[in-house]
Amino acid sequence: MIRSARRAAGPAALALLTALGLTACSSSSSPASRDGGPSGTVTVFAAASLKESFTALGERFEKEHPGTEVTFNFNGSDSLAAGIMGGAPADVFAAASPATMKRVTDEKLTAGDPATFARNRLAIATAPGNPHGVGSLKDLAAPGLKVVLCDETVPCGAAARTALTAAGVEVTPASYEQDVKSALTKVRLDEADAAVVYRTDVRAAGDKVDGVDFPEAAQAVNDYPIALLENAPNASAARAFVALVTSPEGQKVLGKAGFLAP
Repeated sequence: MIRSARRAAGPAALALLTALGLTACSSSSSPASRDGGPSGTVTVFAAASLKESFTALGERFEKEHPGTEVTFNFNGSDSLAAGIMGGAPADVFAAASPATMKRVTDEKLTAGDPATFARNRLAIATAPGNPHGVGSLKDLAAPGLKVVLCDETVPCGAAARTALTAAGVEVTPASYEQDVKSALTKVRLDEADAAVVYRTDVRAAGDKVDGVDFPEAAQAVNDYPIALLENAPNASAARAFVALVTSPEGQKVLGKAGFLAP
């Protein structure tokens, strides 16, 4: 059964959450099943934008490897990296940008080099029907329009800043959010008129939001790296999960969710 850890408010809370909520699962992991295949719990720290696709891959992994359980912690990549650097037990880290992964690799906390497994680009999310007629990044600067951005410390926020700069647009957001799902939720709850998020998140939201593409998104495409962690409690099963993500089967699931090929 797939389990998702509750989002933490910040790096310190994330580390505490993980220590309390995931240690028991990780410590019960075994390196392999009797037939030599993976078994036990795999703990995956993954960027919030991967929630739908990784949940589907986790279910597939458990079906293909009876006796395994995939536990996810979906959050902003920077918070996840901080948790790992703070000693939070995890097997796999999937980030929404190489810069965030570099924070972990610089501390020598990965086993080998990360692999880029997907790419993602931005879109503008609006309420269904696009009632404010948003058609470009320039429209986000309209007086009175409530715009939400991801914080610039997280990959979706850094990408949004790159795109806005390329468009020559200055936006004063109503709020900065710590991950892309939180930004999208503001639009879904009618607490914001528009948000700059990933196209995959617009697709995952279905008819609850409309999506607006813009040309500057091509200048702010994020690569997504994945890595086995050096102190993975269940390295054997973790390697198998990474292999699934990077396999043609995994790429098909990611492509269906709207991710671009690496």
